[in-house]
Amino acid sequence: MSHLEGIKILLVDDEQSILQFLELGLSNEGAIVQTAENGLEALKLAAVFKPHIVILDVMMPELNGFDTCKQLKADANELAIIMLTAKEDVNDRVQGLMLGADDYIVKPFSFSELLARIHARIRNQFPMLLSTVHYGSFTLDDRRKEIKFGQEVLELSPTEYELLKLLLSNHGTVLSKTVILDKVWSYDFGGEQNIVEVYIRSLREKLGDKEHRIIRTLRGAGYRMDVE
Repeated sequence: MSHLEGIKILLVDDEQSILQFLELGLSNEGAIVQTAENGLEALKLAAVFKPHIVILDVMMPELNGFDTCKQLKADANELAIIMLTAKEDVNDRVQGLMLGADDYIVKPFSFSELLARIHARIRNQFPMLLSTVHYGSFTLDDRRKEIKFGQEVLELSPTEYELLKLLLSNHGTVLSKTVILDKVWSYDFGGEQNIVEVYIRSLREKLGDKEHRIIRTLRGAGYRMDVE
């Protein structure tokens, strides 16, 4: 995955150890990080800092995470909120999501998972902030409509680009021909599903994927892209 250059992240947690751990890790990824130890401090800081992402604990003094989430969304609905809490109760997760949270992670958590969820939020809500995204040996630059495999820029038609982008952004997930047609050719495509096979074959040739280890065929299910 890409680094987080230019992405502003506000960390809100009353545990100093967690704040320090996340601040160091996210700063090393290139993010611009600010921290707050309670909800009231977070609201004041958010008004000035204007973060793209807020990683928000639930159990805090002064103002809990649920009330903080509700107020943050009321003030700036375009920001993304990831709730981070020790609570495992489904009702807590539902409450956070109903109040506007965009994602929810239960402590203890993996930093790599949190990083992946941050990237997912950016791709979904702030795609213009990502110049490039890395998927294993692939580098996708959506501004330039360009994909590199290793150091080589792939020569792709517009449709091939959109298909490979779809496979990469959903790597590890099986995509049916119907889903691929809907996403790449649009729902009103009037042709045959075999067109997907034709384009998959073309991509495999350009990737040197003779043994189908990068783009795998799952008989009766669809295609899955495997990256490092």
